[in-house]
Amino acid sequence: MFRDAFKRHRCIVPASGYYEWLKVPDGKQPYFISATDGGVLSFAGLWGRWKNLETGEPVTSCTIIVTDANAVTRPIHDRMPVILAKADFAAWLGGTGGTELLQSAADDTLRMWPVSRRVNKTGSGDDDPTLINEVRA
Repeated sequence: MFRDAFKRHRCIVPASGYYEWLKVPDGKQPYFISATDGGVLSFAGLWGRWKNLETGEPVTSCTIIVTDANAVTRPIHDRMPVILAKADFAAWLGGTGGTELLQSAADDTLRMWPVSRRVNKTGSGDDDPTLINEVRA
């Protein structure tokens, strides 16, 4: 499904972090995962163009590539986004780097903490920057 995109349509998706949820007895507890140094995470991605069958309009979309979780994130999820090092940007985007770049991030590059359960709940102020503030789990 992604063979052509892997060859010709690579991208990097910048992010300040991402969420994962841990199942707990009373529901799910979200965690925010970010760079240890507070910098931007650079997710390996693929992009493509397709036609919306209902409207006929062209659509450009992308997906983030995932890999096995590292030791930091494994307690809450078995997968994580592929995070590219700056040194690998040119090889990834230029197509000279292959699956060897699609590895788990080093354990010392990520940190995570529990955040409000309002994360991902419609109508609960989901555009609130305090959603990444640490809470008691």
